[in-house]
Amino acid sequence: MENKLQDRYEIVIGLEVHAQMLTKSKAYSSDCNEFGAQPNSNVSVVSLGHPGTLPVMNKKTVEYAIRLGLSCNSEIARNQYFARKNYFYPDLPKGYQITQDKTPICVGGYVIIKDEKGKEKSIGITRIHMEEDAGKSIHDVDVFDTLVDLNRAGVPLLEIVSEPDMRSSHEAYYYLTEVRKLVRYLDICDGNMEEGSLRCDANVSVNLKGAKEFGTKVEVKNMNSIRNVQRAIDFEVKRQIELLENGGTIAQETRSFDALKGLTISMRSKEAANDYRYFPEPDLQPLVILQEQIDAIAKEMPPLPRNLYLKYTQEFGLSDYDAMNITDSKGIALYYESLLQHTKNAKAAANWLMGEIKSYLNENGVSIAEFPIAPERIANLIQLIDEGKVSSTIAGQRIFPQMIETNNTPHAIAEALNLFQDSGEDVLDAYVLKVIEGNPSEIERYKAGDKQLIGFFMGKLMKVSGGKADPKKANSILRNTLDNL
Repeated sequence: MENKLQDRYEIVIGLEVHAQMLTKSKAYSSDCNEFGAQPNSNVSVVSLGHPGTLPVMNKKTVEYAIRLGLSCNSEIARNQYFARKNYFYPDLPKGYQITQDKTPICVGGYVIIKDEKGKEKSIGITRIHMEEDAGKSIHDVDVFDTLVDLNRAGVPLLEIVSEPDMRSSHEAYYYLTEVRKLVRYLDICDGNMEEGSLRCDANVSVNLKGAKEFGTKVEVKNMNSIRNVQRAIDFEVKRQIELLENGGTIAQETRSFDALKGLTISMRSKEAANDYRYFPEPDLQPLVILQEQIDAIAKEMPPLPRNLYLKYTQEFGLSDYDAMNITDSKGIALYYESLLQHTKNAKAAANWLMGEIKSYLNENGVSIAEFPIAPERIANLIQLIDEGKVSSTIAGQRIFPQMIETNNTPHAIAEALNLFQDSGEDVLDAYVLKVIEGNPSEIERYKAGDKQLIGFFMGKLMKVSGGKADPKKANSILRNTLDNL
């Protein structure tokens, strides 16, 4: 599609994100909440909806919902009622879903993202509500039959419904990335879209710029990665614009995304709210949340990625790139926080974390939790460099690998391997003299005006010293000596 054609239209996107909560048991029963168990093994008469059984509220789901609401600056509803959302799927054993209709636990709020130009943009949150998941229909194991695994039935979900504030697939990508980062920082969901613990439905419409009303909304489902959410939106925008340009009309429907073909396929016409026949859940009492409960949860909140990002850029002067990369992972951010308790050199700490430490993690396929060096010892290594006792090159190439292999302190390693820098003038003078004596032709060229050879001489000096010469002091002495020849 030509950019000029797309520029005539406004793209309107809202996302509905479903996050499975990391509770030990399900939302309204004691059944185990565990991914990867044998099919239909984590079920009971309660999650299967047998007559005479009653649901019991999982308190942890309420706490997790409040955590997310606080992190999104939402208002926490004090009085809540549950509802039954009625529809038939083969993987919904009760024939209805316990959810929140009129009284979501979190109302309003926002998530801040960076748009395509790097500017901050606030994406509004309509609501966050608690509900239970359905089971899973499996279509690709048996050629002739659909198989049903009910382990997921009753798993607690938080549904995060955004306002239609996104205007491009890039903004949707950044928003979903931030939401996933939030639920991971809060330890309420692992954010694994490939396993289905984080799922996203995109509502997409287009309208001519300047129109007073949005276009007809189309819902797109079945996207198992953030990148596929972006791809599905891009296709859907193109499809809708081309349809309108050719005189067609947009049907309000639900479509599925085919990741292999990169296109959306019609599934069914979109249901209206009254199709679900919502009515109050008779088996669950109304939920009352006290301010004391909210305050207690707020006190236990972990550091959030945006707060850390602002601290790193505004207080410590890190670049946007460094701050974004550090806060991308909670484990990395917490390691950095611990590092900062032992060193004031925030930039050096960031460099080590994003350089040698991340390289080690990637090469060995491990997480930061499995990294063998304590933050305090990395801080000690930074201190040796800052004090001029070892060079950064020696620290990275010789000391750091030995710290991983032996678990010794950087000082002990430097001492055992005789790696401390030579900074005495007598020693450095001797190194400079060897360089001058060993390179007479280059010395003549330098005296004739070829000052760029200073880099050549420094390389020779570092080689003569075995990398132990203090670079700053050696460079100063070398220049003075050469200029006075």
